Amino acid sequence: MVFVSWETAKEFSGRTAFVTGASRGIGAATAVALARAGVTRVVIHYNSYREGAEATLEAIRAAGAETAAIQADLGEEAGIEACLAALAEVAPEVDLLINNAGSLVRRVSFAEYPSDLFDRVMRLNVKSAWRISQAIAPGMVARRSGVIVFVSSIAARNGGGPGATVYAAAKAAVSAMTKGLARELAPHGVRVNAISPGTVDNDFHRQFSTREMLDRVVAQTPLGRLATNEEMAEVVVFLCSNASRYVIGQTIEVNGGMYMV
Repeated sequence: MVFVSWETAKEFSGRTAFVTGASRGIGAATAVALARAGVTRVVIHYNSYREGAEATLEAIRAAGAETAAIQADLGEEAGIEACLAALAEVAPEVDLLINNAGSLVRRVSFAEYPSDLFDRVMRLNVKSAWRISQAIAPGMVARRSGVIVFVSSIAARNGGGPGATVYAAAKAAVSAMTKGLARELAPHGVRVNAISPGTVDNDFHRQFSTREMLDRVVAQTPLGRLATNEEMAEVVVFLCSNASRYVIGQTIEVNGGMYMV
């Protein structure tokens, strides 16, 4: 659980956060952690897991924050446009943007990888984050205040597992985008950073990884276990807080030491 000091709760008071991909996993944990840290309003995005989105909304309200949800498929152009239109209505001013939505969609070998899957993975992981940031950042610049946090992956460093090369490339693009936007927006009072999760014990890896694959990761990880969603969320909250006010353009590796291997 995120430790919340009086100062942290005060700094987040009156702020609005928008978290994409928040019906489960890192996104859901982050949305709830921000609410518990004192963010006044936490708006979430989800695609197909309505029950999970409703559970996240309930947890946000229980933490004392206002909330709302936007449904959209960010892997499609129409979904990106629908999300932007809904966001303009629900939360025209966002102070904390967490670009978490993403997936490798499915594992496919290089020789068999279809063009439409390539496009969907890139839209979901890269283009949607770019477009949402592009829509929100002007308001942050005008207020000379705001934080954008992207969610990359250790796959951006190591190329990903079998059948995940395009996903790894997309996450590498996210890491590069983090640096480019940080350089552009920092002079205007907007901080941009990212987290790079290692292997997290959540639905993503239950869907895309076998138990054997996960056991190999645990064996190779110096800390000797997989991460939790909450451990990722805590780093995001740190990057949103004044405690990280001089941290700009960084992709923070959160992987139990796995990247050292």
